[in-house]
Amino acid sequence: MKPMHPTPLLDELEKGPWPSFVTGIKRLAKDKEMMVDLLGQLETSYETRLGYWKGGTVSVFGYGAGVIPRFTELKDENGKPKFPAAAEFHTLRVMPPAGMHYSTDILRKLCDIWERWGSGLIALHGQSGDIMFQGATTENVQWAWEEINELGFDLGGAGAGVRTAMSCVGAARCEQSCYNEAEAHRAVINSVLHHIHRPSLPYKFKFKFSGCPNDCMNSVQRSDFAVIGIWRDNIQTDAELAKRWVEKNGGPEGAIANVVDWVINRCPTKAIQLKRKDQVKEGESISSVALTEQWALEIENRDCVRCMHCINVMTGALAPGKDRGAAILIGGKRTLKIGDLMGTVVIPFMKLDTDEDRQKLVELAHKVIDFFADNALEHERIGEMIDRIGLVPFLEAIGIDPDPNMVIHPRSNPFVRTDGWDEEVARIKAKKAQVA
Repeated sequence: MKPMHPTPLLDELEKGPWPSFVTGIKRLAKDKEMMVDLLGQLETSYETRLGYWKGGTVSVFGYGAGVIPRFTELKDENGKPKFPAAAEFHTLRVMPPAGMHYSTDILRKLCDIWERWGSGLIALHGQSGDIMFQGATTENVQWAWEEINELGFDLGGAGAGVRTAMSCVGAARCEQSCYNEAEAHRAVINSVLHHIHRPSLPYKFKFKFSGCPNDCMNSVQRSDFAVIGIWRDNIQTDAELAKRWVEKNGGPEGAIANVVDWVINRCPTKAIQLKRKDQVKEGESISSVALTEQWALEIENRDCVRCMHCINVMTGALAPGKDRGAAILIGGKRTLKIGDLMGTVVIPFMKLDTDEDRQKLVELAHKVIDFFADNALEHERIGEMIDRIGLVPFLEAIGIDPDPNMVIHPRSNPFVRTDGWDEEVARIKAKKAQVA
């Protein structure tokens, strides 16, 4: 083994109370010369405040994406790599299982493969969603991939195509889940594998599947096509679990103060009230649950925006409704051409209980991708395309009628043209009659 390079700046990152990635790389460097030289190049980057990696072309047989090439630009006086063992440091992007379910046996096998053919450095999981096998030479990429593929894994997305999708653990373990995320995930992704392995879109396109509005996958912010679990009936209540919650959170007196502070005051639409039990209203949209002998919570579900806050605080005592499905949002992304965008609702509610329901989701995904492929500019995300051409042409192209849920923000111009409204109403009525 070659000796370690001096790394005074990186050593500073090991000080303090928190774990450091430097410590992990040093541990791998005891057995891997590649990691010794990686530390040397990284220290140089910290000294000069410059990055020294460039791309290139590296692939495995049968795939046009999934390998991220990294070659060093840091040379010595003779033009040779200054840190030769890390001159090539390619990354394999591998698709994780839906819901990110692994057995310990599979994890051990993946680690063994990467210690054998790569650096041993693995990231589970970045915002890309992939298992990131980081650090392999061009020669070893193919050998590593063949063993990973034998375990049943597939390469993930890279380049201007569909990227690796993510779904939360959801229905497998989470009581807030509103649909089967893993089945929806697999149904959609298995139908667009050609867009993952052979990138041919104007720019990247991401799917993410979150089982409830908590959105643990950050889908509304980070995906072009977000499937977020939702319900359309009343919040469910459980008197026995509400009683236990009161007992654990200060008893009859303390819990009332806590529910006011933690729940009622933080409801964004003031849909929840604390009332005396004999004053609680009854109605189609009303949910209520007794907290003590005198006090109860009353929820006006017509005002609820499904933010999940009350359910998160009083889990079990309050729960998502029984009529569950998903909302579909299009266009979320990080900063690119026009700044950050959150997804715009295009389907307020869709049932995803059966194979037929999931097939409708697949068909919608194909319509959206096809329109994106035909109309987006190069290096433009679908949210930016919609911002450029307008939401109405996009909705017409994918066969969806406008809905108030699609409004991103109130109008800034108070004047509205009404010419053509009667003709438009007639057109919509005729279309609905034709469908019926």
